[in-house]
Amino acid sequence: MEVVLAFYFFVLGLILGSFYNVVGIRVPKKESILSPARSYCPTCSRTLTGKDLVPVFSFLFLKGKCRGCQTKISPIYPFMELTTGLLFLFSFLTFGLSYELLVSLLFCSMLIIITVTDIRYMIIPDKILLCFLPILILLRVFVAPLDPWWDFLLGAISGFLVLLLIALVSRGGMGGGDIKLFGVIGIVLGFQLTLLTLVLSSFYGAIYGVIGLLTGKVKRGTPFPFGPFIVLAALTCYFFGSQLIHWYLQLFL
Repeated sequence: MEVVLAFYFFVLGLILGSFYNVVGIRVPKKESILSPARSYCPTCSRTLTGKDLVPVFSFLFLKGKCRGCQTKISPIYPFMELTTGLLFLFSFLTFGLSYELLVSLLFCSMLIIITVTDIRYMIIPDKILLCFLPILILLRVFVAPLDPWWDFLLGAISGFLVLLLIALVSRGGMGGGDIKLFGVIGIVLGFQLTLLTLVLSSFYGAIYGVIGLLTGKVKRGTPFPFGPFIVLAALTCYFFGSQLIHWYLQLFL
């Protein structure tokens, strides 16, 4: 039974990952995610058929090109589909059929959409955050509270204020979307893991920056989206944060 459920959540993640690509692309452009209901090629505007929309596999079968105009399809699409599937699978394997699984699925969904928007447009839309914010608050208050229960409030406030302080000190070095995102992350993670997310996201971003400068992929003084590194750090802390803190305390204290 567990194998069947694991497969179900993986496939569900693949399907929703495809939808999250659409959301992440359309919302920043203020386009409806419902109309047109069918996806289309952004280059030739050809309406995509079922053969074009099978998560991950369509990209492989079409060799990464549009069936109509042969324009190359961004590998971000299948990558996000597969990542969502793996995150849903890992969430189930970690939390089982529990209330925390619902938190995990929603949290991962929000982070996937945000990754798409930030990579493509370098923005984190308020609409996305506001869509998930009230649901996550209700879950943390009534369904899957942290211990202590008020830790979600402390995490949200500290995450928002610390990023706001960094933005003020750096005079715009941190975007408004990043600040709000950390507030929402704090609701899910609580105080301690939110601060660890800040440390890890800076670490991940620094590694990318150094490698990018050495390889020429990043130009000095040119901004790059920081959201994906926040997302990677938040996922690291959500699934492994307690173990990381325990390991650190044993190693250095």
